[in-house]
Amino acid sequence: MKSWLGSEPASSWIPRLSPRAWFVLGGDAVSALGSGLTLPFLLVYLHQVRGINLGVAGLMLSTVALAGLVGNPAGGWLADRIGARRAVIAGLAVAAAGAGAIALVHATWHGFAATFLYGMGMAALLPAQDALLATTVDAAQRPQVFAVRHATLNVGLSVGTVLGALIVSFQTPSTFVLVFVLDAASFVAFALVLGRLRDVQSDAAEPSFAEGSYRHVLRDRVFLRMWVLVFLLVMAGYAQYHAAFPAYATEVGGLSPRGLGLAFAANMVTVVVAQLVVLRMMTGRRRTRGIALAAAFMAAAWAMTLFAGSRGALPLFVAAMVLFGIGETLVSPTVPAIVNDLAPDSLRGRYNGAYALAWTVGYVGGPGVAGLVIAAGHGHGLFAVLIATLGVVALLAWSVGRRLPLKANLIDATS
Repeated sequence: MKSWLGSEPASSWIPRLSPRAWFVLGGDAVSALGSGLTLPFLLVYLHQVRGINLGVAGLMLSTVALAGLVGNPAGGWLADRIGARRAVIAGLAVAAAGAGAIALVHATWHGFAATFLYGMGMAALLPAQDALLATTVDAAQRPQVFAVRHATLNVGLSVGTVLGALIVSFQTPSTFVLVFVLDAASFVAFALVLGRLRDVQSDAAEPSFAEGSYRHVLRDRVFLRMWVLVFLLVMAGYAQYHAAFPAYATEVGGLSPRGLGLAFAANMVTVVVAQLVVLRMMTGRRRTRGIALAAAFMAAAWAMTLFAGSRGALPLFVAAMVLFGIGETLVSPTVPAIVNDLAPDSLRGRYNGAYALAWTVGYVGGPGVAGLVIAAGHGHGLFAVLIATLGVVALLAWSVGRRLPLKANLIDATS
């Protein structure tokens, strides 16, 4: 069978990763499917099914993100202390307990405790899983494994969201309990998969782990530039995908919920379809140029959003989400690979913990500001600031590129 992109077989576009890497990616996809079943419905479940005040339920949702301020550094530390595989299993166990607790929520305090537990597990899981994936392949294949993970993650979340929409019903409240139980089961399934995984480099922490700490991470000036870059990229990009875009598209652009769903679906399809194509196109090129290009695509997406808002045109909003999706596909094979190439083995968990924290801080700060600004009628100004911030991200990528060794900045053409 020939690829539609040329004379090469279609199978040649799929990276040749190690069986251990595919093992982890498969378990992650199952876990993502479970998260897709629940995350879109958490707020309505707490409010409509459990009768919790809408404002309080919103605070519970924020608790999931705030838990990351503790969970990200803890997960990174644990990965260095006991090994990434065991740290991932621990995070999965906590997340499963949190999902099960959410299914049983009947009081306000219980809701806050359950969502915090869930958020802690998810937050601790992320850096440990990145550290684990980085050790299932050689350094040259890190862009490939992180790119494939981004694609499979989107597939899992998308399928889970569709299944969740088919399962849940306000007429049958027990269906909401069911999806949270299934989410907990997906975490357990991933943990069982990892329990069968052997011969993982990161299972045994290096003897020098006791000598390292987060202070060593903070002394890495190149990494600190990367941290600021990621924080700004998340705050002005990813966080606004979930906050500013839907608020502006519906409030200013008059987009219907169905139209908004179509725009988000276009984004997910773009990521799944384009990820391996973009990865192939990036082969042999500098990662930091990919980051700068990602910022440019996201800035173009927000410019298109502004244009669409002035006309209320659904196709333009869909086009904006397609542009944003292309930007996402440029981030996944570049940023996490650089982080893991900068990290010494004994501090890999902590580097990934700090990296995950940049995402968490960006998500905590970005949406709240966006909601207030759009509510005050300054949506146009907000998107102008977001576009300018993404320009700063592109400049930071250039700055980091000047300081990175070529080996850490090049997507290997031989992998």
